Amino acid sequence: MISDNARSGMQQAPARSLFNALGFTAEELKKPMVGIVSSYNEIVPGHMNIDKIVNAVKLGVAEAGGVPVVFPAIAVCDGIAMNHTGMKYSLVTRELIADSTEAMAEAHQFDGLVMIPNCDKNVPGLLMAAARVNVPTIFVSGGPMLAGRKMDGKRTCLSSLFEAVGQFNAGNMTEDKLHEFEQKACPTCGSCSGMYTANSMNCLTEGLGMALPGNGTVPAVYSERIRLAKSSGEQIMKLLEKDLKPLDILTRESFENAVALDMALGGSSNTALHLTAIAHEAGVGLTLEDFDRISNKTKQVCKLAPASDYHIEDLYNAGGVSGVLKRLAENNLLHLDTPTVALKTQGEIVDRAVIYDENVIKPWDRPAYNTGGIAVLKGNLAPDGCIVKAGAVAENMLKHEGKAKVF
Repeated sequence: MISDNARSGMQQAPARSLFNALGFTAEELKKPMVGIVSSYNEIVPGHMNIDKIVNAVKLGVAEAGGVPVVFPAIAVCDGIAMNHTGMKYSLVTRELIADSTEAMAEAHQFDGLVMIPNCDKNVPGLLMAAARVNVPTIFVSGGPMLAGRKMDGKRTCLSSLFEAVGQFNAGNMTEDKLHEFEQKACPTCGSCSGMYTANSMNCLTEGLGMALPGNGTVPAVYSERIRLAKSSGEQIMKLLEKDLKPLDILTRESFENAVALDMALGGSSNTALHLTAIAHEAGVGLTLEDFDRISNKTKQVCKLAPASDYHIEDLYNAGGVSGVLKRLAENNLLHLDTPTVALKTQGEIVDRAVIYDENVIKPWDRPAYNTGGIAVLKGNLAPDGCIVKAGAVAENMLKHEGKAKVF
């Protein structure tokens, strides 16, 4: 075991003394040591429930014969950090998360890792760390928020607030109505309920093969999320037995699966920023040209908030990420032989998947958008390329003649 480097031999007597100080028993020092990376905090709604996920994972690890050891990772709430200087700190936390997690894992010689992220930069930061450390690792997120209560006949979500502020500033909404939006849009803990960056990355973690089915869509407040966490704790011990590591999973084919899934979901445009960074850590050369190539042959079959009134809970009810992967497989756009932490191939997972609602996971001949939800653009304003979430752009905005406004 890797942990023997820190615990075995006469030269490690001082270290064992420190393990004694932590309350470890002699029997525990003979078992695999599993690091549980917890991004629990009390400032990010997507992370306030992660203490419960951590406890469930610990139970799963211990029941399967491992020793769970929790250590923290930071996380920033992009919504709370927005519209002030705090926004300058969000993206850089991805590197802080990756660096600090790598440091903790290498310094303490964990045999395996369970990563428990949820929000925008936390998920890719931990995926980057997983590739660097390369010990058996599984992800289980905190889960998505439920959609907000209805206003004007439509369910609300975080983006409803940004739109409402615009309406208020334009004189089209009263202050009382704006406050009503505030009270209804974010009703539970969890990552914000639309297909924003956090939920996009949690769904793509399934597409990469680094999380069990359900990771991206089981709502944060459902008991199924706790069961998923227990199963993930048990599963890490199976991964240790098989010695299946992140770099065995994070191959060129798995990244192409994730990009195809991204296009079918109409994921956040930030996924191009994060998937390429994760691929770099895994030694895979993923570029915007790959996004463009895959987008051109993929159709967007899901259109979720902020581009529609469907939310992540609707995707969950419709068949989840596995259902979307099934749609891709039906159209020869999925590498079926890629391994996953479920110890099944993606092909074996999609064989068991069921699509329950074709209004949410649309048929291939009636897509939400005829190409992938993200488009790569090049021109005199962006000679090296730029990204647009094309599937969420209004039809009348797709063409423009006149002076460009560059910000």
